Amino acid sequence: MSQPAPALDVVHRLVRTPAGRIHLVEQGAGPLVLLVHGFPEFWYSWRRQLPALAAAGYRAVAVDVRGYGRSSKPEGSAAYRMLDLIEDNVAVVRALGEETAVIVGHDWGATIAANSALLRPDVFRAVGLLSVPYAPRGGPRPSEVFARMGGEEELYVSYFQEPGRAEAEIEPDVRGWLAGLYAALSADTMPEPGAPDPHFVSRGGRMRDRFPAKRLPAWLTEDELDVYAAEFERTGLSGALNRYRAMDRDWEDLADFDGAPITQPSLFLGGARDASTTWLADAIDAYPVTLPGLRGSHILDDCGHWIQQERPEEVNRHLIDWLARLPE
Repeated sequence: MSQPAPALDVVHRLVRTPAGRIHLVEQGAGPLVLLVHGFPEFWYSWRRQLPALAAAGYRAVAVDVRGYGRSSKPEGSAAYRMLDLIEDNVAVVRALGEETAVIVGHDWGATIAANSALLRPDVFRAVGLLSVPYAPRGGPRPSEVFARMGGEEELYVSYFQEPGRAEAEIEPDVRGWLAGLYAALSADTMPEPGAPDPHFVSRGGRMRDRFPAKRLPAWLTEDELDVYAAEFERTGLSGALNRYRAMDRDWEDLADFDGAPITQPSLFLGGARDASTTWLADAIDAYPVTLPGLRGSHILDDCGHWIQQERPEEVNRHLIDWLARLPE
């Protein structure tokens, strides 16, 4: 069973950014480490990293990405372009009185962290990627690629594209939907091999039709699920889903960075049972070219998608070892 999350002696702040405001949670003192969550999460997904990083001598800061939590939620998907999220991250660093930071992201946060490092190497001196490998911009429009992946079914990314469609499934029962998704992508509760894949939706069906029923993964307590559910019941899901709806705009905005490597020191941590790792195995194989500053790549056995929550001790150890070896 999951151990209770540590009591957090943290500082909550709202800082001004191009989004309007970004909410962050801060613990510790020392070099700044900016933690960026993915979907569907918020700063709370780093609750087991904040105290560990603080104890190791770092100023650990976990943000609510725009559209999530207590951060601003602009209307329309155009406000969730990658360029805007990068500006938010730079504004957070500046608002904290720092010139540079190490940035670490999970899921969508990994992609945001990677592009922040790519476009603003003057600010982000190193980058850690959890679960989602770095794959440089290139190829056809993302919406076209994901549409082809679905075949006779529909990949969840395509399912998320139409405003209001996924919200209509999720928002009548936020807690149940989150519990199902977290279980579907966790190593100890995901569907057995050969079962219908929860990353895909049957034509006319719903994502939740393939979620495990009434079983929480070991890393998630009922109380922790309540925290997630309460936040998304308050905010709704449109801000979070708008990140998916901005992918084609990113593809256009980042055309000048087609195939570009990230040269700063980097780290990758993935789960052996995470589709993000297995589907993007070619991206991991390409790291000698795309991440020439890579200083560690680790695939955790019997681990799913929620890596820093499923395996917090191992993730913390890898992060702290990597951070300790970074140049000043």
